Amino acid sequence: MLTFIIQKLKYWKQKNSSFSKSKDSSRQNTRPPAVPHTQLSTSLKKNMKTFSSILGTSSDIKIHEFSFGVQPLVKGALIFIDGLVSNEIITESIMKPLTLSFGQTEALPAKRQFIEKIKEQVLCSGDVTENCYEDSLVQSCLCGDTVLLIDGFHDGLVISSKGWEKRSVTEPQTESVARGPREGFTENYRTNTSLLRRKIRNPALRMDEMVIGEKTQTSVAVVYLKGVADPKLIDRIKQRLKSIHVDSILESGYIEQYIEDAPFSIFPTIGKSEKPDVVAAKILEGRAAIIVDGTPFVLTAPMLFLEEFQTAEDYYTRTIYASFIRILRYITFFFAVFGPAIFVAITTFHQELIPTTLLLTIANAREGTPFPAFIEALLLLLAFEILREAGLRLPRPIGQAVSIVGALVMGDAAVSAGLVGAPMLITVAITAMSEFVTPECENAIVILRLIFLVLSAVLGGYGIALGTLGLLIHLASLESFGVPYLTGLAPMHKHTLEDFFVRAPLWSMTKRPDTFAHRDKTRRRFFIPPASAEDQSEKQ
Repeated sequence: MLTFIIQKLKYWKQKNSSFSKSKDSSRQNTRPPAVPHTQLSTSLKKNMKTFSSILGTSSDIKIHEFSFGVQPLVKGALIFIDGLVSNEIITESIMKPLTLSFGQTEALPAKRQFIEKIKEQVLCSGDVTENCYEDSLVQSCLCGDTVLLIDGFHDGLVISSKGWEKRSVTEPQTESVARGPREGFTENYRTNTSLLRRKIRNPALRMDEMVIGEKTQTSVAVVYLKGVADPKLIDRIKQRLKSIHVDSILESGYIEQYIEDAPFSIFPTIGKSEKPDVVAAKILEGRAAIIVDGTPFVLTAPMLFLEEFQTAEDYYTRTIYASFIRILRYITFFFAVFGPAIFVAITTFHQELIPTTLLLTIANAREGTPFPAFIEALLLLLAFEILREAGLRLPRPIGQAVSIVGALVMGDAAVSAGLVGAPMLITVAITAMSEFVTPECENAIVILRLIFLVLSAVLGGYGIALGTLGLLIHLASLESFGVPYLTGLAPMHKHTLEDFFVRAPLWSMTKRPDTFAHRDKTRRRFFIPPASAEDQSEKQ
């Protein structure tokens, strides 16, 4: 039996690795042909007409024609989208410098020198670039920049003028902590990159940007620490991102589903977080982050199974308490997945395992209930999922009331009416509370709980054992960008194991995990706890 399991694990590993390689190669060979670029004309009227035909006549499209200079009078046009630009930048940094700088009576410089003077001496903007292609200039307008066209020149100037409304940096709702930073990512792309720069002030931090989505043109950045992250990992992530040919990317969940290794698995192979300190910690370990414009959730890869039981607060509190809470998360995960299944299996097939007093209590509570234990558990679990979904979709004050009142009223009414037994209700309640201790596993727990419930109702304890064996085989077969999903247990690494079931003291974590770190693997120079000079002198 053991030999069969080992052979099965090797087969699934070889199959998944060959599938990922073929998937990567097929992604690389599906690149569409390049589209030729069209250059601007030297006629301002013709260029303005071209932009009007491309952008349309929407009320937020602004094409402002004006004149500046004296000898001779120069005509120009500003093209921007109202709501994406800052009106102050348009007025103070573009219009006013142009009208004041060329108000003298001396002749204007030659064409090439004229553009250089405007770009380097006149415009008061931090970023001014030249471009002569229509599609690039239109895309710059759609990104919040302003395009300056001048009559007689086939080059346009792209002036940075972004100034749209954005949400301020607040505490994330999905990852609240009692101790630690309370700032979270926002929907603004540049705000998110700056939050990571504040955490990692190192010149080796790289942010390789690309645009994905033919219609949405969403900015995506791969963030990593050069010298720490494995170059092969970064290349693999970039290849998968570049192979995405889709019309829209509206949230990082799109990217996650397009590049993940096991799309049909209930376990995520790509992490996500709203907290800059969590993402920065993973980057420092040698992983990569993927920032997507328009969403506060940043993706991290590779991801391991143990990450679902780790929180940022584990590293801000003392070692013993953090280790205790982490062990508690593993226990609650076991309760959340196997709780109803074990209750149904014991009460239906294995009553001899229950102490006599407890067995009589359960039998007395179930006396008169019309449904078997499996149906009771299934109805209660479905009712709990309905209440939770209703609480999430309704407005927050109403949703909380519906969840609390609905659970209390429905539970008490079901027991009073004799539809379900009190022991089953208590089991499902403990299971439901245990699910919220590990929110990262929430989706997987819901599916696993129903699977094990069906197996326990059909085969009893043997069904739970078979399901557990299949679950372990599935976890062992998963990979995340070439890294085994169960790294820390299979294969076992010292520097990963010290942060698996318990959280070792920070001063003892001298090395980064070998799975992620490439060259620079040193976290701390010395293993011993820090001690002051006075303490050392007293010891001597």
